[in-house]
Amino acid sequence: MTDTKSLPPLPDRLSSNPRSPHYVEAIFENDVGIMLNGKERTNVEEYCISEGWIKTPSPKALDRRGQPLLITLKGTVEAFYR
Repeated sequence: MTDTKSLPPLPDRLSSNPRSPHYVEAIFENDVGIMLNGKERTNVEEYCISEGWIKTPSPKALDRRGQPLLITLKGTVEAFYR
C-alpha cells in the first residue's frame, strides 16, 4: 500500500505559534512528535534540532500579554511524524 500524499520534510526549527516566523502551516496538517533525550514530549511550543533545544510553556507564569512563559530545555532533539 503506497501513500499517495508525501509528507513535507520537517524543518530544523519549527514553532507551533502562528505569530512566529518559524511557523509552517503545512507541517501541522499531520501529527508531529518531538523527542528530547529519548523521551517523547507532548507540550513542545518550539524546537531547534541543530542547536539542541525545545521550548515548553510554563505551568503558571504568564507574560504581560497573558501568554505562558516559555522554558528552554536542552538536549538531543528528534522530530518525527506520528
